[in-house]
Amino acid sequence: MKTIKNKPLSSRMTLSLCLALAVGALTMLLRESLLASGNGAVWNTINNLLFADITQNASALGLFYLVGQLFIRALSLIIVPMIYTSLVLAIIRIADATKLRRISIKTIGIFLMTTVMGLALAAIAGFIVYSTGAFSTSIEGLDTASGSTGANPLNVILNIIPSNIFSTLSTNGSVLAVVFLAVTTGLSMNDLGEERTATFKKLLTEFNDIVVVFLNYVVSTFGPVAVFCLLVRSMASYGITYLKPAFAYMVVTTVLLFAYLLLAYPALVALMAKLNPITFIKKIAKVAIFGFSTSSSAATLSLNTKTCQEDFGVSEEITSFVLPLGMTVNMDGTAIMQVVATLFVAGVAGFQVSFPQLILIAMLALVASVGTPAAPGSGAIVLFTILSGVGFTSDTALLAYSLILAINRPIEMLVTALNVVGDATTSIIVAKSEHALDEAAYNK
Repeated sequence: MKTIKNKPLSSRMTLSLCLALAVGALTMLLRESLLASGNGAVWNTINNLLFADITQNASALGLFYLVGQLFIRALSLIIVPMIYTSLVLAIIRIADATKLRRISIKTIGIFLMTTVMGLALAAIAGFIVYSTGAFSTSIEGLDTASGSTGANPLNVILNIIPSNIFSTLSTNGSVLAVVFLAVTTGLSMNDLGEERTATFKKLLTEFNDIVVVFLNYVVSTFGPVAVFCLLVRSMASYGITYLKPAFAYMVVTTVLLFAYLLLAYPALVALMAKLNPITFIKKIAKVAIFGFSTSSSAATLSLNTKTCQEDFGVSEEITSFVLPLGMTVNMDGTAIMQVVATLFVAGVAGFQVSFPQLILIAMLALVASVGTPAAPGSGAIVLFTILSGVGFTSDTALLAYSLILAINRPIEMLVTALNVVGDATTSIIVAKSEHALDEAAYNK
């Protein structure tokens, strides 16, 4: 056990996922065998002991359910403070770089462009797969599409501006209002100046640090066990019918992320910076692999900075601004994952997604990804805010969300690789436009 605890988180998550798949498969076989042989009472006993929803069954222990739900609640606990503090600090960082005003405009423009491109790809491909019914399924015992999607979508715009700051910050259901408060706070602090807001900035920074530490602790300490419990319970409770669309989600998301990583970024380097994309792929590979293995943009920042400066010839002035900012607000991979995951949840829960709703999902993913901290597991947490924003909150939708939390570790590893490569791509393009790129070092 001590050896396992000392392994990197990515190794423990992978081990947990493999064990969960094996145990879950055996549990499904046991379930089908007992039910087919007329021993349903035996399965009911096992189910009540390990897998049952204790909120629906007063006599059940539901050990796996308990562990999984405690983990989800711990992650949900920090949604509001995580989004608020990280977004305010991101705005402050932009405003602090007065000497890099021109660079900041280019940087934000490229961040926005690459994210919108990723969102468009995810929305088109994800909606095509959703339309084929690959994400659709039915779960016995739960009513599908029982959430409130009949309201006018424009209510989302109306609810952006809250009427009460305290009620907004005390619920996870008002995420766009939290984003509005964060943006107005950041802009107001910039207008007042650093001297008059230094205390509040220090408070936000320290609080954000606490949130990230808490998130890392929860994910690192309980993540592998929770992944095991969530996935085994899903397989045991809902069987093959439930896992088919999950497999489709993983395949679609993986293909899109790989396509964007291997095609879009090298193409941008070739078209916008007029540099050899093959050289870019070869040199950025180690950064992508490190980001994949750590699943943390923050942990990859130092290697990304070193690679951009030494291997690509980007000036320190550019990297010191673009890469930390990108680590905070540039989340192309996260945005792609969130769009496909939302469509997956909609398919599982039986929600009908119209074209305006698809646009709304993409817009929410754009806004939400900006406020995603560079820490493992945060992308899946922010996904919950998007689901709340579009009204996908039925029992079945929450179960589908739980399954994503259980199986999303490999996806989030690839998402991180995409995010850090996107930051490096932007730094190269900006440096080339500012004549701050050593092309000899790049081509070396």
